[in-house]
Amino acid sequence: MKMTIVCATGNPGKLREIREIMGSRGYNILSAGDLGVSVQPEETGATFEENAVIKARAMAAAAHLPSLGDDSGLEVDALGGAPGVLSARYGGLSSDEERNEYLLGNLSGVPASKRGARFVCCLCCAFPDGRIITARGTCGGVILSEPRGKNGFGYDPLFLLPELGKTMAELDAREKNSVSHRARAIRSFLEEMEKMFNGTDK
Repeated sequence: MKMTIVCATGNPGKLREIREIMGSRGYNILSAGDLGVSVQPEETGATFEENAVIKARAMAAAAHLPSLGDDSGLEVDALGGAPGVLSARYGGLSSDEERNEYLLGNLSGVPASKRGARFVCCLCCAFPDGRIITARGTCGGVILSEPRGKNGFGYDPLFLLPELGKTMAELDAREKNSVSHRARAIRSFLEEMEKMFNGTDK
């Protein structure tokens, strides 16, 4: 039987995707709310990896269960990698729509050929005994000049996947969970989990 893992995120979109992918592999994914636990550590890391570790360790200490931290965001080449680790609070704005508009404003005048970008997801699973597993996934694309699609969340409506001709927000859950940065990070993480618990990580 697969283990129970607490997901250290307050983002319902992330939680849904993690549950969809890991639940299909037999893992029982709980939220902090399911346990009545409230953990909001300060994300002081300079990288996605560092912030994922901070979240996971804080939740593991509070819940006394294996805990999965997810830190992810968008890196735009023309903006020097911004918004990066500040993706969820880009421009100090509170909604996805406002942040998308702010991003488009910062890319005003930048041609399509220079709008390359990538989504990055870093995961850390922290165990109560202090062990951690980390994994990373990326997905490349292009930032459009206007949003397309009603699915997903965050910057998904602006992020075009050229090989599919669709934005992340135009994909259904099955399609997104096969190509997204989070799906790729989860697959890598699950491989590391299998190695750890099958004793093949030596």
